[in-house]
Amino acid sequence: MESPRDSRTAEQIRKSRNRVLALSLAAFVVLVFFISIAKMS
Repeated sequence: MESPRDSRTAEQIRKSRNRVLALSLAAFVVLVFFISIAKMS
């Protein structure tokens, strides 16, 4: 069986991976937003 420390570490890894994914998605949305503004002006 897993020790509690292993499962907690796995959960921390999962949370940090989700945070990185969310940040990169947000950065992509901001990039597309600024590109579209630049094209309009």
